[in-house]
Amino acid sequence: MFTGIDHIVIAVADLDSAVASYTQAGFTVVRGGRHNLGTHNALIALADESYLELIAFLNPVPGHPWFKTLRLGGGVIDFCMRTDDLDADVAAMRAAGAAMGDPSPMTRDRPDGFRLKWVLAIPQPPFNGQVPFLIRDETPRDERVPRERSHRNSVNGIARVTVAVENPGATSRYYARVLGRPAAPRLRPELDAAGVVFAIGPHEIELMAPRSEQSPLTRWLSLRGPSPWSATLCSETDVGNLNDREPLRSARLMVE
Repeated sequence: MFTGIDHIVIAVADLDSAVASYTQAGFTVVRGGRHNLGTHNALIALADESYLELIAFLNPVPGHPWFKTLRLGGGVIDFCMRTDDLDADVAAMRAAGAAMGDPSPMTRDRPDGFRLKWVLAIPQPPFNGQVPFLIRDETPRDERVPRERSHRNSVNGIARVTVAVENPGATSRYYARVLGRPAAPRLRPELDAAGVVFAIGPHEIELMAPRSEQSPLTRWLSLRGPSPWSATLCSETDVGNLNDREPLRSARLMVE
C-alpha cells in the first residue's frame, strides 16, 4: 500500500544554478551525485521524511519523458510514492488499468563514493505523470535521503501534490485500487477546477480538472497533458510564496 510521498522530482536545466537559487530561497541543499541513466541531482530533505529532488541531465536524452518536459520549462514533473509492498501495488495498479513497467534497477553514486541501489516501477505512457512511480530501496533509505532536514525558510514537509488531469474520476481508480478506498471530492475555485483528493500518510494527492477554458489547468493540459501542476509545502512560519522568486517560478511551489 502507498504510505506517503517519497519525493517530488523538479527538473532543472542547470544543477549548479538550481542549487544556488534554492539555497538563496532558504533551503538546505545537498548534492546527491550521478545516476546510471545520465542525470545528476541535489536533494532537499524534509522533516516529514520526504524530499525534493532537483535533477538535471548531463547529456540530452531525447526519449526520456523528463527530458521532454524539461524542454517545456521543467518544474515539478513527477512524484514517487513510498510503498510497503511494491510488487503488490504494481499489480493493483495494473488490475485497475494503469500500464506499469516491471521493477528495474537504478543506482546513484554519491559525491563521497557510496553507491546507492534501488528498483523503480515506472508508469508507461500515457500514465506517467498522472500516477506516481514507485521505489524499493536495496541499500538503506537513510543513505539515499540526506540527514540535513532543517531549513532557514522553516519548510518542514510536503502538504500535497496537485495533478492536472482530464477526468479525476477515471484517474482516481488507480489510486483507489491500491489504497482500498475512494477519494474525497474537492473544489479549487482559485484554479476554476474540481476533482478529488486522497490523504496518504501525512500527504495529499489532488487530482484536479478544469471547469472552463479560463482555468489555467486547461492550457497546462493542452501543453503537457495530465501531469503535476504544483506542490504545496508545509512551513512553521509565513515564508510567502516561493513562486514569487524568479529562479523558482517554473517549479510552482506553494507554501502553507
